[in-house]
Amino acid sequence: MQYRHLGSSGMIISELVYGNWITHGSQVEENAAVACVRAALNNGITSFDTADVYAGGRAEEVLGRALRSERREGLEIFTKVYHPMGEGKNDRGLSRKHIMESIDNSLRRLQTDYVDLYQAHRYDPETPLEETMEAFADVVRSGKAHYIGVSEWTAEQIREGHQLARELRIPLVSNQPQYSALWRVIEGEVVPASRELGIGQIVFSPIAQGVLTGKYLPGAAPPEGSRATDERGSTFVARYLRDEVLERVQLLKPLAEEAGLTLTQLAVAWVLQNDNVSAAIIGASRPEQVSENAVAAGVRLDADLVAKMNEILAPVVVTDPGKTAENAPKSRS
Repeated sequence: MQYRHLGSSGMIISELVYGNWITHGSQVEENAAVACVRAALNNGITSFDTADVYAGGRAEEVLGRALRSERREGLEIFTKVYHPMGEGKNDRGLSRKHIMESIDNSLRRLQTDYVDLYQAHRYDPETPLEETMEAFADVVRSGKAHYIGVSEWTAEQIREGHQLARELRIPLVSNQPQYSALWRVIEGEVVPASRELGIGQIVFSPIAQGVLTGKYLPGAAPPEGSRATDERGSTFVARYLRDEVLERVQLLKPLAEEAGLTLTQLAVAWVLQNDNVSAAIIGASRPEQVSENAVAAGVRLDADLVAKMNEILAPVVVTDPGKTAENAPKSRS
């Protein structure tokens, strides 16, 4: 495993972050989830990403139990706040009320006194940004979080948030966007702004919901048990399940073989070539998947190979910066 600074901060995290979206507390039994966490630790992964909303809080609980016996100072634990956690009108968003209540609930579920990174899971257009950042400042000053991050914010939103964070003297150090060889919407605006501000990307879905593993074949039904056959997961992978995309992915196999990698490892290594990417989030339902992904850490791809890969995928790559915020609702009501 290799390690990088998170943005321009002093905190060092593993190049691969183990994330438990969808799996822990829902798709995967707890014994399997704990086995995946053990595999992550055994492969040198020290950074773990979750969110309060994942499985309605159960994902945080599973992660807390899985890490309970570990030396806390040797881990970097990230969680998030924003999405609904109940039926109440204030059980969502980035108001001071919701942030202050949510951090305490997350810490209880994670069985820790603090998180290393507390992230705004989306931008909240219904709460003044000043209120949000002041609440985050109080979270940091109370010792409940060391650093602040955001997720799927636009370049403009990141700039505004960073300016307020500087005024409040708190470290806003990261953004968590979707990023893969097929989904490159952050490259045009978010990455340049982040480089300028010292903000690092912790990217999710580096294998494009599993499509870049090559397991989805053009003209064929999705494999049984894959994310495309799961009621919730299929919503996210559907955009890629077109023959024109799947055919292009199959053309990457010779490049992976040339690099001595699987398609999965090639996809993860590709995102890590971006110097603004601090880490890539991987998920797993089986320990061997963690070990396979871990091979991508530290891999430096040949520039010609990267160019060939980009050329093959070019007709189906999404680059529109306007899609950065497509998952951020205009209203949280």
